Amino acid sequence: MAINKVMLLGNLGKDPELRYTNQQFPVAKFSLATGERRKDASGNWGEHTEWHNIVAFGKTAELCSQYLKKGRQVFIEGRIQTRKWQDKEGKDRWTTEIIANNVQFVGNKPGAGTDSGASYTVETTNAGNELLDSLPSADQVSAAAEPPAFDDDDIPF
Repeated sequence: MAINKVMLLGNLGKDPELRYTNQQFPVAKFSLATGERRKDASGNWGEHTEWHNIVAFGKTAELCSQYLKKGRQVFIEGRIQTRKWQDKEGKDRWTTEIIANNVQFVGNKPGAGTDSGASYTVETTNAGNELLDSLPSADQVSAAAEPPAFDDDDIPF
C-alpha cells in the first residue's frame, strides 16, 4: 500500500497561468509559497520559504485562473508528481509538481477590506471534505487570542 497526499496552506507567488491542451482541456499552473520558522546553525531563528509548483486541471484550472491572484492565500490538497523532460540541449531534467485535487480559496482577496473575506472551495474529488470543513478560516485563526482546542482524535494521522 502506498499514499501520495499533500496538504499545503500558503500564498500564491504569481497569478495562475491558464493554457489549453490540443483537445481544449484547461490546465492552470502557479507557484505557492509556504513558510516556517527555523533555527540556523548558530541557533538564531529565521524564516524559511518553500516554493511549490501547483498544477490544476479542468474546471478547477479555470476557476483558479478566474479567482486567484498573486498574494492570495489558498489551501491545496493533492499529490506529488515528478516529471522527466529534456531541455533544448537534450539534457534530462526533472520537475516536481503538486497536482491539485482540491483548492480552497481562503481569507480575503488581495486589496479587499477585512469584511469581504470569503472562502470558496473548488473540488475535483470528494476526499477530505470533512477535514476542509473543520478548518477555520485564516481570519478566524489570526483573530483568535488562543489557538483552537483539539483532541488527539482530531488529528487525521
